[in-house]
Amino acid sequence: MQDNIQVNFSLKGFTSILIGGYLFIAGYVIEALLNNATPLETLSPKTIENLIILIAFTFVLLSTLTLFFIGKKNAKKLNIQLWGDKTKAAVQKYIIVIVVAFIILIVLMNLEFTNYLTPTFLIFYGILLFLFKNKERKNLLVLSGLSLLLAILCFLIPTYWSSSLSILGIAHLTYGVVVKE
Repeated sequence: MQDNIQVNFSLKGFTSILIGGYLFIAGYVIEALLNNATPLETLSPKTIENLIILIAFTFVLLSTLTLFFIGKKNAKKLNIQLWGDKTKAAVQKYIIVIVVAFIILIVLMNLEFTNYLTPTFLIFYGILLFLFKNKERKNLLVLSGLSLLLAILCFLIPTYWSSSLSILGIAHLTYGVVVKE
């Protein structure tokens, strides 16, 4: 058996489509909460803040589980070892980036720098995608670059956060359709 991280944890095909859908839905639900377009408009700002943290955590959890289970299915189908040295190193990098991102986002939220939440998330997401690109997956540079470009736009135009998340979600969906497994 070989250790093939390109097959085990890949953003190709259905994986990317699911993650793009999760991102699009999370952005839409957060925007609806903030615009009081839901029956939850009577909730306190602190409760809405906690709901947004829960939505972000749910997005990360669902995306991680999607990567894991589809990677597990692909590894089993191709008779490839799921947990090799490269895969363990990649998971460690992934966990470190996710934990650091959540810590920084919670600190920004507590300091009431809400205009910087989405651009910071997009920067960390772009970094995460960049860390996992290699010669075979240069296409991830497009998603990484788009994420960083959208982060810059969010810094310049803070109200563009919702559109940025929607654009990135649609880009993931498109990437999944174009780049097959």
